[in-house]
Amino acid sequence: MKTLKPTLSHTPELLLKAQGGAFGMKAAIFDVDGVLTDGRIYIGEQGEAFKAFSTLDGHGLKLLRLAGIEPLIITGRDAPAVRRRVADLGLQHALFGIHDKLAAATPLLQSLGLEWSQVAAMGDDWPDLPLMARAGLAIAPPGAHPEVLACADYITRTPAGHGAAREACDLLLLAAGAYHRLFEQHLQTLDGR
Repeated sequence: MKTLKPTLSHTPELLLKAQGGAFGMKAAIFDVDGVLTDGRIYIGEQGEAFKAFSTLDGHGLKLLRLAGIEPLIITGRDAPAVRRRVADLGLQHALFGIHDKLAAATPLLQSLGLEWSQVAAMGDDWPDLPLMARAGLAIAPPGAHPEVLACADYITRTPAGHGAAREACDLLLLAAGAYHRLFEQHLQTLDGR
């Protein structure tokens, strides 16, 4: 059998920022359109919206939960496809159809007992800026609006909807010291054989 070792790395400065200060990173807020999807919305004849999601992103969100970092979804649109994806991933905290994301995020973070320094935020457009400006770590995909890119502490190499959120998750897992442990666990069979 091949010996597999984790190869992912980041600069010490970025990892330090992604650790979330003295209390550690405890949550990560993700936008949907333009972050978990490529931002395009397909509309069918009956007005139904179709979205494509990356399985890489989905697994990254699950890994965050395993590491004790709660994924939070705050999206400006409310679509059945997004609700279905959130449910399929078993995400506990999702807010849909939110016009003022800061007004929605503040009580959510308070209910979880979190400070902004313990939260990462990933967005792609102006409605995400208030969250990103307050978060301990701001992340954007490369196709984000220029003002969002200017606010970001980290810009993913991977485009939105094609693993950008997974790249953000991996960064947070590395900074939390959980990446290598989770990687090793995935090399073992899950059924104990």
